[in-house]
Amino acid sequence: MVYFAKWKIILVLAVCALGLVYATPNLLPAQTVSSWQESLPGFLPTRQINLGLDLQGGAHLLLRVEHEEVMDRRVESLINGARNALRGTGIRRSGFLPGEAGFSVTLEDAADGERVRQLFSELDTDLVISIDDQRTVNVTYTEDRLTRDLSNIVDQSIEVIRRRIDEFGTNEPNIQRQGLDRILVQLPGVDDPERVENLIGQTARLVFRMVNQEVDPIQARRTGVVPPGSELLPDAEVDDAGEPVTWYVVRREEHVTGEMLTDAQTTFQDGRPVVRFAFDATGGRRFCDVTTENVNRFLAIVLDGQVISAPRINSPICAGSGVIEGGFTVETANDLALLLRAGALPAELSRLERRTVGPGLGADSIAAGETAAAIGFVAVIAFMVFSYGLFGVFATIALVFNLTLIVAGLSVLQATLTLPGIAGIVLTVGMAVDANVLIFERIREEIRNGRSPISAIDAGYGRALTTIIDSNITTLIAALLLYAMGSGPVRGFAVTLSIGILSSMFTAIMVTRLMVVTWLRRTRPAAIPI
Repeated sequence: MVYFAKWKIILVLAVCALGLVYATPNLLPAQTVSSWQESLPGFLPTRQINLGLDLQGGAHLLLRVEHEEVMDRRVESLINGARNALRGTGIRRSGFLPGEAGFSVTLEDAADGERVRQLFSELDTDLVISIDDQRTVNVTYTEDRLTRDLSNIVDQSIEVIRRRIDEFGTNEPNIQRQGLDRILVQLPGVDDPERVENLIGQTARLVFRMVNQEVDPIQARRTGVVPPGSELLPDAEVDDAGEPVTWYVVRREEHVTGEMLTDAQTTFQDGRPVVRFAFDATGGRRFCDVTTENVNRFLAIVLDGQVISAPRINSPICAGSGVIEGGFTVETANDLALLLRAGALPAELSRLERRTVGPGLGADSIAAGETAAAIGFVAVIAFMVFSYGLFGVFATIALVFNLTLIVAGLSVLQATLTLPGIAGIVLTVGMAVDANVLIFERIREEIRNGRSPISAIDAGYGRALTTIIDSNITTLIAALLLYAMGSGPVRGFAVTLSIGILSSMFTAIMVTRLMVVTWLRRTRPAAIPI
């Protein structure tokens, strides 16, 4: 163990040097590092540690997925399917009565009950069908289906939120499920939480429908009468009083939907920002068909129940792309393009809680963490030097490199440092010298047994190595489980602890041993000062 191959020496020195290089940007102001990123080559280290919500401030949102509306639409679709199934059968019945998870219908002839049960059972495999009083047929989804659907809606909402936030440019957002229908969103460093909240909350359901030009929208709004198959929708643009500039009577038939979009980008047309979009093969074909059949008519582009544009179709559009004009600013055009790229939310989101964490609280947390780390560091140094003399100095130097490697690892991985993460670093400072303590105590024991300095050092490192590896691996397994099963701050603690364990093993087994072996070769002492 006292022999060090040259390649090992080069490896240890290279790792320590890289640690210093990659940790250096964290000692400089963020503005300086940002200027470096623009001027220095990409392979040079310019990354700083990402600070979590509790350290740099940001937005904390708790959202609820309004899944009831989705279920209402599903029940409506189920009723339409049941109505089609009964059409042409001659079965007489009353109107359909929708419920929370299904519907009921009353038959005029009880003898038709089993026949209706058979027809309805073909609508979906996850239906519970019962007949009351021989004539009332009740159709509901199974509890398992309802639970599965709710889980899918929440999971899909989380994925859409994640895509939108990632494109928005926040650092390491924390998005996780809470309970059955709630989503927690934490956005470190966000300086405009209201805009992000609006961006998250929009369902962004885009559809292309034809304007019903046979009906006067002013008359329809005044009388409240709209022809079957059409609906009255407001313009997305509002006046100074907050009222829609105009209204449209739009046919309900959806020719093309946002799910068929493949891309959406902000561009300029006649000096004004617009959103250029592109369809997939199916969407392009449908868009070509509808524009070919409706030349000189108006096509409404509807987003979340509002008409953002209603251009005239001057000629067929078969290129598979188009432009949305709507009096946008550059910011609103960028937001719309982002929403369309990220996809539509399956259900609306309602805000249950919004908290803004100020950077002042984060600064206090950083200061407290730095104080705790400094106190722990000084205490550990004092103990090691007092207990082991020169070898304690070697362990202290290795501890400095250990902290440097932790900072460098967090910077390279772009891991988020939270307050529990700082606690993990403070804990690592104490744990980092465990391996050295085991080795030094073993060396002392071998010296008491009469071994020579070289033999005692060789035996100390050789026999303590197994114990060091076993103890650190068990702690590393616990840290990995915390990361896999935890979330948010718990993961931050697990990350710093894992990096600290790996770096402490490296510095104790390699860095400290290199210094001890170098000292031993140069001085060849008759006794070891330990």
